[in-house]
Amino acid sequence: MASVKTPQSKARSRKGGSAIPLDDTDKRLMNMLQSNFPLDPEPFALVASEAELELDDVLARTRRLLDGRIIREITPIFDTRALGYESMLVAAKVDADNPQRAAHAVNAHPGVSHNYLRTHDFNLWFTIATPPDSKLGLRGTLDALMEETGAESMRELPTLTLFKINMNLEMEKGTDALAAAVEASPPRELEAQPYGEDEIALIKALQGPMAAVERPYDEAAAELGIDTEELLSRLRDLMDRKILRRVAAILYHRRAGFSANGMGVWKVPEEEIMEVGGRMASFRGVSHCYQRPTYEDWPYSVFTMAHGRSKDECDAVLDAIAAECGIGPDDRATLYSSTEYKKIRLHYFTDDYSAWEAEHSS
Repeated sequence: MASVKTPQSKARSRKGGSAIPLDDTDKRLMNMLQSNFPLDPEPFALVASEAELELDDVLARTRRLLDGRIIREITPIFDTRALGYESMLVAAKVDADNPQRAAHAVNAHPGVSHNYLRTHDFNLWFTIATPPDSKLGLRGTLDALMEETGAESMRELPTLTLFKINMNLEMEKGTDALAAAVEASPPRELEAQPYGEDEIALIKALQGPMAAVERPYDEAAAELGIDTEELLSRLRDLMDRKILRRVAAILYHRRAGFSANGMGVWKVPEEEIMEVGGRMASFRGVSHCYQRPTYEDWPYSVFTMAHGRSKDECDAVLDAIAAECGIGPDDRATLYSSTEYKKIRLHYFTDDYSAWEAEHSS
């Protein structure tokens, strides 16, 4: 029987850290922009005031970081589930000698936001979402992808409990800060929220990159025919209803110096998941923490995504979690990405979904 070709991690430290030089002020600014971009007519002025910098300096630095592809975009981050989209993580066993073919087919679906080759027999890992009016639905979409990719197996790994989602890279501090437990938040409910045509129009006008200008919300307000204060009031309402998580800068994590990401997966007894998941989510170096279903060939119930400037830094975060939660080596595994095939922000209420379904419906 032929052995399965398992992808090897290519995580390594980028010489000099980031892809372009970053000084301490750049790093401090990036931390601020990632945390919470203000819902204010002149958000950069508020950031500048808090950072004790001149507004022109903040705008120039932000544009440089955007042009240098350190910051991917500044954008509203909407909650997929709150908008009624079905979504899940999927682990697939695809042809280990030519995974690119399967990855290309998966990438073509507009609801695929992340797609990675990882170091495991289940080698292709992607997140996928389908809209509320999908005719195929998520299950039918995965059936179509199973056929198109020729996958030997697909494991559906929907979120059962969301403990944390906060892609906020620590730019200023070192490994000790990433491996420290600094924040804890209660598990979040994932339920669709009511919304109407006005909210859809607002999301369509604002989703995607925002310009690094003094008044970045004005353009969307003008498109909607409302003033900026009204637009911001509607955004605050969406935030109160958990449809909008926040507005923030999203980084190209590898170009920002975070060259490794390790998906730590953990065997946690059913009765301990709520308590242990909350503790795992509290680590600064963990961006995502979920409870997911188990299978006979996949016994891991809690997932933590760790990002670091090297594989060793990711390992330090995950080892700290293991020590804190008393989990031994037989009850954990780490899957590193060896190839990033796709990483985008989802766009909602577009025609791409129905076009894909029309092409793939029998």
